[in-house]
Amino acid sequence: MQRRTFLTDTTKFALLASLFPATSFFNEEHREKPLRLIIDADTANEVDDLYAIARALLEPRLDIIGLTSAQWHTNPRTPNDSVGESQRINLEILELMGKTNIPAPQGANFPMVNEQRPQPSAAAKFIIEQALATPEGEKLSIAILGPCTNIASAVLMEPKIIPKLSVNYLGFWYNVETATWSKREFNTNNDPNAVNLLLNTANLEFRVMTATTSQHLVFEKTVMDELLKGRGGIGDYLINRWETYDRFWKATDKEKTMWTMWDIAILEALAYPELVEEKEVTTPHDNLDRKISVYTKIDVPAMKANFWTSLDAFLKK
Repeated sequence: MQRRTFLTDTTKFALLASLFPATSFFNEEHREKPLRLIIDADTANEVDDLYAIARALLEPRLDIIGLTSAQWHTNPRTPNDSVGESQRINLEILELMGKTNIPAPQGANFPMVNEQRPQPSAAAKFIIEQALATPEGEKLSIAILGPCTNIASAVLMEPKIIPKLSVNYLGFWYNVETATWSKREFNTNNDPNAVNLLLNTANLEFRVMTATTSQHLVFEKTVMDELLKGRGGIGDYLINRWETYDRFWKATDKEKTMWTMWDIAILEALAYPELVEEKEVTTPHDNLDRKISVYTKIDVPAMKANFWTSLDAFLKK
């Protein structure tokens, strides 16, 4: 009988990573210094935030100077202190990754009630401090993985930071062919006043990783089991989150064999602009008429390979 040889998931990803030597997380040649970045995340809302944060903390092309927590009030199972839950998980990830030196100020627990009233928080104050400390001619990058509450509040509290910010938001649906937007998306719904404030702010650099584009980055549970399970630390922490989180809204795939990693897409795009296609577009029709950027395509295999390579190397230490 002829014996067939099947590649394990580990071998598959090792081969996959070898196909993308220019995008390996060890390669730092594309910029002189790492991108100075604050990650603002509604971490407790789902699963992908945790995977994205863990990945970003290992990326030499990113200089994570802060990890702020965000609220997420529209989920029917949201606890009263949703930002507190995000804060707790943020601190646990930093502890497991040996990154407790990174500041982790807590954000606001409620969305903005209108576009004129900020929600002050330690996170908003931290963003202001870091933006004002940014050298002339440079910008402070912010990756928003949830609602825009903390960043919009910071802009209202101190408008001087506007030209110093590069805001990178995961949200909206966008049809490239028809150039049409939809704001019926989870992150956007969690604070529409905040995101509209940012869209309506002239001279604010604003870039979007849409749900339309990031939905293609899907991880398989069998692959993550082989990479992370039984390796302790952040590996088992991430697997436990996948296995214990109740994805109550999804009628299919009850066994949770697949998970869309929306948030990883925007952080990979910031670290590796060569893995994405970006287009300048006009803001939604109900906002200030100005140009912003959207990511229209991502290199899914390369992003997966980067995640695999970086986490595997970290867990081997």
